[in-house]
Amino acid sequence: MASLHSSVDDDDKDLLALGYVPSFKREFSNLATISFAFSIMGLCSSIATTFNTPLTLGGPSTVVWAWILGATMCFTLGSSIAEIVSAFPTCGGLYTASAQLTPKKYRAIVGWVVGWLNILGQIAGVSSTEFGLSGMILAAGPCLDGDFNVTSGKVVGLFAGLLILHGILNSVGTRHLARFTQYFVFINLGATALIIITLLATTPRSEMHPASYVFGKAGLVNGTGGWNNGLSFLFGLLSVQWTDYDATAHISEEVRRAAYAVLGTGLIGWLFNIVLVLCSGDLALLPGPSGSAVLQIMTMRMGKTGALILWTFVCLTAFFVVQTALQAVSRTIFAFSRDHGLPDRGFFGYNSRWTHTPLRAIWLSTFLSILPGLLDLASPVAANAIFSLTAIALDLSYIIPIFLRRVYQNHPEVMFKPGPFYMGPGLLGWTANVVCIVWTLFVCVIFSFPTVKPVDRLNMNYASVITVGVMFLSLLWYFLDAHRHYKGPKSDIRDPDTKDEKLQSEEDKKAEKGDLA
Repeated sequence: MASLHSSVDDDDKDLLALGYVPSFKREFSNLATISFAFSIMGLCSSIATTFNTPLTLGGPSTVVWAWILGATMCFTLGSSIAEIVSAFPTCGGLYTASAQLTPKKYRAIVGWVVGWLNILGQIAGVSSTEFGLSGMILAAGPCLDGDFNVTSGKVVGLFAGLLILHGILNSVGTRHLARFTQYFVFINLGATALIIITLLATTPRSEMHPASYVFGKAGLVNGTGGWNNGLSFLFGLLSVQWTDYDATAHISEEVRRAAYAVLGTGLIGWLFNIVLVLCSGDLALLPGPSGSAVLQIMTMRMGKTGALILWTFVCLTAFFVVQTALQAVSRTIFAFSRDHGLPDRGFFGYNSRWTHTPLRAIWLSTFLSILPGLLDLASPVAANAIFSLTAIALDLSYIIPIFLRRVYQNHPEVMFKPGPFYMGPGLLGWTANVVCIVWTLFVCVIFSFPTVKPVDRLNMNYASVITVGVMFLSLLWYFLDAHRHYKGPKSDIRDPDTKDEKLQSEEDKKAEKGDLA
């Protein structure tokens, strides 16, 4: 084992200390890592796909203030997560960290629940983002041809095709993924900057809304049909809460100095929202024929040609979001299977020696992400319920390890050892941790409300029911059967001279033959 330890860098040493042999090549540069982190947040594409919600439910002012409030609170969540994934840099992300942050007798059950919440939340996130991208692309149709009709069949067909394309792109080697990823950040931030500048340049000063409309009471318009003004404002938080904050952790076995990731793009997003509202025109004309308020604002100010050119870059940003999100969830599934958390005997925990990527986990993730979109053909209500699972499931999987870290950090079986990113043992770290836990529980309650009244079977919010159901069924499964084969995250370090290693080597050879075939 001495030769193994001497040939790895600091991140690999940290991984070995956690009990894992490095499974991937570390070919993500600092730029590629930062780009990955920016891309998973989307920025202009995320705002474009969620802008309608705060605008139509709470009004223009809600768009502006809900974003900065949510972004500020999400910074506490992002920094708290960064502390943990910095200390536990494995591709399992918070799933692995959760089990490491609790005494041994609780590790299996904690890892099991967090693992399933995180995986299902990520799958729903990939699916909903791809579905949103499909809608964004087709939204350009009415701008080009007023008779163009966007149907469910067209949206679902494009959605499935795009996911298959993302599966193919994710199947290439890590080196190519890194090269492909490192340019995402320039398109992401560049498109946002271009839209901001162009909107300000093409909107006459006389047609810009006053500050009272952008920031004040004049811009608070309750569109919920019956909920009070407080709730109509809080519904606007949906636009900023849909972010995978531990995504970079899932590729931490493929990056150098994985702890240094971008915590957020809140201020840039806030500026973008302010400019959109400032130049938005008559609220009664939004979201317009395309169904996208952002595209309607751009078309109104820039003309069809200018709007569609920049809209292409917005869609491209969303494309990058799905690309990075699918990469992240495939690594989580790889890690969960590697620890025997799936009923697959470790089949999806195999890393191809051909591409040095987890091909089986990638295509399982792709297939599972397609299913919710296909469900839209039969029941849009059911599909939307699964899409809504994203925020609640992911947020709960985030705060569990943060809570456990504080409760058990000095336990003799835990003894939390900080990584490169650490807020310290004092007031700063405690405040960030407590605020993010309380805030996350609060927004999970808000996300459980139906957004409009009167409530019926078509607009009912089933996200909380599904989340609770997932947790209940996963626990039931664990106690009835899974506890026999799942013991929590476990070491895969073996002595090369042992019989187990030789058997494993033979299994790898057989699996490799099947993979190439």
